[in-house]
Amino acid sequence: MRIAITGHRGLNDKVTAKVIKAIDDKLSLVQGEIVGVTCLADGADQLFAEAVLRHGGRLEVVVPAREYRDGLPETAHATYDKLISQAATVHRCDYRTSDSDAHMAASRLMVDNSDRLFAVWDGMPARGYGGTADVVAYAETNGIPVTVIWPPGARRD
Repeated sequence: MRIAITGHRGLNDKVTAKVIKAIDDKLSLVQGEIVGVTCLADGADQLFAEAVLRHGGRLEVVVPAREYRDGLPETAHATYDKLISQAATVHRCDYRTSDSDAHMAASRLMVDNSDRLFAVWDGMPARGYGGTADVVAYAETNGIPVTVIWPPGARRD
């Protein structure tokens, strides 16, 4: 089962703990090998990647742009570096600047090469082009099943 991830960044500690549990619960139901497809952004992407590895799965990373890592919060760099080094496959998009266009192109590539999309999503519209809601809409338009993961009562910053 190839599962892509999209989701919010900047989750607080309480929401993070609940999201980790929810992702683990969903992954425990998957039959057969798990391949997690992710851009490794801070927040949902990195939480998902760590969960895939805990469940014995493989990582496939899509890097949206050459400057992508530099655009992540510095606190996310160590985890990004660790996870990308554990990836079975790394795809690099042909963008230099890590902007909305690059992020959406990477998300389309992930969705197009997956059987399912996990969305750590509060159900609200995207805050900018290429956000979680846009990725969910793209998956739904293209017939890729979406599993929304959002703890009851949670809020994002």
